[in-house]
Amino acid sequence: MKLLEQVQRGRVAAPRRTTIYGPHGVGKSTFGAMAEAPIFIQTEDGLTNIDCERFPLATKYADVIAALGELYTEPHEYRTVVVDSVDWLERLIWAEVCQKRGVESIEDIGYGKGYVFALTNWREVLSGLDALRNERGMHIILIAHAQIEKFANPETDTYDRYSPRLQKLASALVQEWCDDVLFATYRIHTKTTNEGFDRKRVQGIGTGERIIRTTERPAHVAKNRLGLPEEFPLDYRIYAAFCRGENPLIETPEPVEQGV
Repeated sequence: MKLLEQVQRGRVAAPRRTTIYGPHGVGKSTFGAMAEAPIFIQTEDGLTNIDCERFPLATKYADVIAALGELYTEPHEYRTVVVDSVDWLERLIWAEVCQKRGVESIEDIGYGKGYVFALTNWREVLSGLDALRNERGMHIILIAHAQIEKFANPETDTYDRYSPRLQKLASALVQEWCDDVLFATYRIHTKTTNEGFDRKRVQGIGTGERIIRTTERPAHVAKNRLGLPEEFPLDYRIYAAFCRGENPLIETPEPVEQGV
């Protein structure tokens, strides 16, 4: 068959590769637990109070690879694999690199090459996740904590922004691989009070409302390939509806009663 006869058109529905990151306790793991038939690969011990199915705590890199292998080769009914968290997975990767190189710290490998060597392990993990997505039809959710990093924008002065708490090479690789990078946070308002003598006090006010931001802005890293709204409530069901091509934020008008 000629290549021109294989041309496709239109949106192709495929399992999502999603990274969600944010501050401690905002609800990232709960987001993952709300996904369709999830199984957690846990690299940190933080799922005690969440009702979910999970592999035993991974204490070395080989444990993570073994879990991916089981999900690929063994029969099961899971539809989503959640890695919680990738920044703790990074520690296991670094330990693996150090063991192979015979050093105590990844910083002992000169010229930053340790972080370059670690990319080989990252690619192995992402390849395993791709196999689960492409051949087992599983959705992928990667959970990460947030960090504040300095961003040297060539068009402006350097400024701070939120990003996944990963070494910059690994972070770039993971973000490029994912379809969506979502920033989970709290909605915060500011109140400015004039204290006199040309002094002003700015106070942060929060209601506890948790939201997802989907588009990159100076304050945070984010992206999506679905044309998502810039923000919506932190709820996996809303995200899943958008993935299906629905808009769950549109209110259905109540039917008008007709007179007799």
